[in-house]
Amino acid sequence: MDGGGGRRVLAVGAGLAGLAAAQRLRGHGSLRLLEAAARAGGRVCTRPFASGLVELGAHWIHGPSPGNPVFRLATGYGLLGPEAALEENQQVQVEGHLQLPSVTYGSSGRTLCPQAVSEAHDLFDRLLASTRTFQGAEELPAPSVGQYLRAEIAQRIPALGGGKEDARRLQLAILATCLKLECCISGTHSMDLVALEPFGEYVSLPGLDCTFPGGYSSLPDHMLSDLPEGTILLNKAVRTIRWKGSFREEGDSTRDFPVQVECEDGDAFLADHVIVTVPLGFLKEHHQDFFQPPLPERKTEAIRRLGFGTNNKILLEFEQPFWEPQQQFLEVVWEDESPLEEPSTDLEASWFKKLIGFVVLQPPEQHGHVLCGFIAGKESEYMETLSDTEVLSTMTRVLRTLTGNPCLPAPRSMLRSQWHSAPYTRGSYSYLAVGSSGEDIDVLAQPLPEDPADPRPLQLLFAGEATHRTFYSTTHGALLSGWREAERLNHFFEDKPGSLFGSQAGK
Repeated sequence: MDGGGGRRVLAVGAGLAGLAAAQRLRGHGSLRLLEAAARAGGRVCTRPFASGLVELGAHWIHGPSPGNPVFRLATGYGLLGPEAALEENQQVQVEGHLQLPSVTYGSSGRTLCPQAVSEAHDLFDRLLASTRTFQGAEELPAPSVGQYLRAEIAQRIPALGGGKEDARRLQLAILATCLKLECCISGTHSMDLVALEPFGEYVSLPGLDCTFPGGYSSLPDHMLSDLPEGTILLNKAVRTIRWKGSFREEGDSTRDFPVQVECEDGDAFLADHVIVTVPLGFLKEHHQDFFQPPLPERKTEAIRRLGFGTNNKILLEFEQPFWEPQQQFLEVVWEDESPLEEPSTDLEASWFKKLIGFVVLQPPEQHGHVLCGFIAGKESEYMETLSDTEVLSTMTRVLRTLTGNPCLPAPRSMLRSQWHSAPYTRGSYSYLAVGSSGEDIDVLAQPLPEDPADPRPLQLLFAGEATHRTFYSTTHGALLSGWREAERLNHFFEDKPGSLFGSQAGK
């Protein structure tokens, strides 16, 4: 694959960013993708469950419209259903929130009044929209999105529920669920951790969120099949990336390489350029040892400041549905909660209260009767430490409480994600934490060495969702970041043809 003295490029990680880079780089010397896991796709992970396929990772194309590269690519591969192609669906503005026919269960074992639910949601949506207006503001009403929202809710307490105490308490409980949903969307433990000022930088694309009929993994599978055979090496965990070096292959004294990538299994690969696409969660934990010499302080500070949290799924299969056929989302409200009170820190006793509810997987003819629950933060990470039996029995107890039916049959099977425990991921996706800004994302994305006059530039390039300033946390952000770094190298190769060939390398 090398073609003799051609430029050698390695990509570390074969998620969407690594695969996207490989897609755009073909034709320039040799390219190898090193993937730690036994499969490509990264945080896109489709599994068989019940009578169909389920997503343990990325679930929807957020904003499936012509401006979304994942949508365009999936459409080109013929992977989407007919609804996704409807122009009116591509123009809907959902702002990252699902618009599903829903029912709301309260912890008292009853379904809650739809009017009370929609009143609380409408208020929350208005307040949330106002959080996006502080971008570039000199003075902020609060450092975090959560603190701002809670202060705004507190001001409105007298008017909540028409001034009636019971109705007010119910409104507060529903607002607490709204905040938990935002934790899932932002991939954070608490909205108090999410910075207010840059919150409006994130861009939501138009389009009614859609899924892949053949599973989200059909996208990375098609991308992989486009690459020459042998491009990807699976089960190739990287231990150390040595850069700013001068490495030679045994028996070849004519050429040296600035980068050597050492794997856990003892294999080593030499390269002119390495595109690092590992998740921010992995970088937070390992950057000190992963790079030799260590990364510059500006970059390590950006890694430290940016947020990276966990959003997990709990999938439950039922013999028969206890929900109505038209209901596609079962929302969960704990009626004794309020966003103005500190949540319990006793994870063992109350982790399940962080669950926002369950999406009904559609259509049942394809999936069976399957609910997909979402849970974020420390409670989600605690859930990962429990056994399947413990999670299943807790879910059964919770659903019996919510429905008011102590005889509700237990789910017949369960599957869950465990993204925090995944050693090469360590969470779900990134967010702008208090103390960080969009500039940190740009710093993370900057190639190394920093000196533009360095005779061996672009030794390390960085891609992945956490390196995209306006689409962080999304699959389209990951895809675009991979294309961006590939194009950076393509332009470099075109501007300096032959500069990395033969013995001139590093001279």
